[in-house]
Amino acid sequence: MKVKIARSAGFCMGVRRAMEIVLAEVHKDNTKGLYTLGPLIHNSQVLELLESKGVKVLNDLKEAAASKVVIRAHGIPPGLRAELRKIQARIVDATCPKVARVQAIIRYYTRKGYTGIIVGDADHPEVVALKGYGDDKVWVISDESQVSRLPIDHQNVFVVAQTTQNAKSYEQIVKKIKERSPRALVFDTICEATHLRQEEVRALARQVDAIVVVGGYHSGNTRRLVEIARSTGKPAFHVETPGDLDAKALEKMDVVGVTAGASTPNWLIKDVVAELEKIKGKKETHLGRIINKIVKSLVLSNVAAASAAASMSYSVGHFLHKPSSIYPLITFLYIYAMHVLNRFLDRTASAYNEPERASFLMRHGRALAFMGALSILGAIGLSLKLGLRTFIALLVLSLLGLIYSVPLIPKGLRLGTRYRKIKDVPGSKTLSEALAWTALIIAIPLLNGRLQGATDLIVIGSCVLVLAFVRAAIFDIFQLQGDLIAGSETLPILLGEKRTLFLLKALLFVVGAGSLLAPAIGITTPMFCLAAVPAATTATCVLVYERAWAMPGISFEALVETNFILLGALVAIWVHL
Repeated sequence: MKVKIARSAGFCMGVRRAMEIVLAEVHKDNTKGLYTLGPLIHNSQVLELLESKGVKVLNDLKEAAASKVVIRAHGIPPGLRAELRKIQARIVDATCPKVARVQAIIRYYTRKGYTGIIVGDADHPEVVALKGYGDDKVWVISDESQVSRLPIDHQNVFVVAQTTQNAKSYEQIVKKIKERSPRALVFDTICEATHLRQEEVRALARQVDAIVVVGGYHSGNTRRLVEIARSTGKPAFHVETPGDLDAKALEKMDVVGVTAGASTPNWLIKDVVAELEKIKGKKETHLGRIINKIVKSLVLSNVAAASAAASMSYSVGHFLHKPSSIYPLITFLYIYAMHVLNRFLDRTASAYNEPERASFLMRHGRALAFMGALSILGAIGLSLKLGLRTFIALLVLSLLGLIYSVPLIPKGLRLGTRYRKIKDVPGSKTLSEALAWTALIIAIPLLNGRLQGATDLIVIGSCVLVLAFVRAAIFDIFQLQGDLIAGSETLPILLGEKRTLFLLKALLFVVGAGSLLAPAIGITTPMFCLAAVPAATTATCVLVYERAWAMPGISFEALVETNFILLGALVAIWVHL
């Protein structure tokens, strides 16, 4: 079945920020007495996850005395905040900045004597909090029929909306209010992400046969998405998990659209998409399903990643004038083994980053572990053919790769540091993978005396390092949520997603320009200009992700790996022309 995913599906900025704040507190190792004032978000799966990490939902303020209390994205009334201070609770404020803006508007205008109207759900935590900023000078309504009952004649009036309100409904209600109070001040407080999400559902409905909305059954913004989807006339299915999908009903469809509420994590969306793709669509061909399965198997088994590395090794051999078939083979075996074995040792993050891969590992765990062990032995064995120095180098690299996810400092040993594994060191995940690729592709030929000049080695080596670094960083961006949950401080977590994307684009520009300039001034072989191709295609992948034209997943991962495999194919064509 074909699946089209809405660009805006998943966590909104406010929810993502709240999750990041809570998880940062969790990973400080001082979660004893960490509470959230009410459920952090309206998603039972996320709440179960937080509970498993020691984060409790506060039911009685007395429990929070002298403890840390996280104010969720919805915010709280000023009175409740004052009560928390009285019991000396340490407040961690995760109120969404967009909600805080609405709070400020209400506080300002009610103090100036205005009567406030909040358009929203009276029982929603955000609205309850907003009302607290206006005391008895604020009214809450949820539909047009309630406007006539408002005591707003001959009064200064202002209107705000719950940030997750239906934009079209808000417009209609405001129109009615204006009929009674033409001079009413109206503020557009609906979150842009909410508005975009709603408009996207309408646009998506025109391209698909049905829409699946993923999100908590108690989530107001998710329910509104379902209402909007149904209003388009297309069948709409509200699901919390893949198990809620109605396979029989969906079998009648050919193309299904997927969107998700603002409190739905990426791993749940990926799970639902993976389950949808298993359902045979009305017009889906048998050949198409076979091709899709092959691509998935290559990616999930890490063969695609190993092939990308081997392709780079093959290309670099030709760039350095000394091609050797043994280098790509060693590279393939080593990268395959390291990816497989480290994924086994880092299954916590995989469960949230790549649920489909985690499921694949569970189903084929023994076979993959055996193949991984066999591959590393094969790589080390082949290195013996190249001499003792190469053998020792690969042995050291293999040991470093194997211990990457293994605790080097026992838990019982207190040394005043939380860095017990190499992977715990901030940014190590991205950099170590890039260095491993570079070491294999450049250092091993260097140890065998295959290289003639230093300048071309530096240029080509830098190119390999940057491309490998960018590749690793792209996948780290894809896996941001899961890494946050697992406590991994990857580059995107340290720098932030936007800064990381900017850095990657800058690096790719340098590689692209350098790979064209170096041959032109005689530093490298003319063939090296082909390195501009993966730089350009990878930059395109970054742009596609940045513009949300596609959602990270198996297909996107395959596309990224193909950029590097393409380089090897182009070099092979060049060589044989």
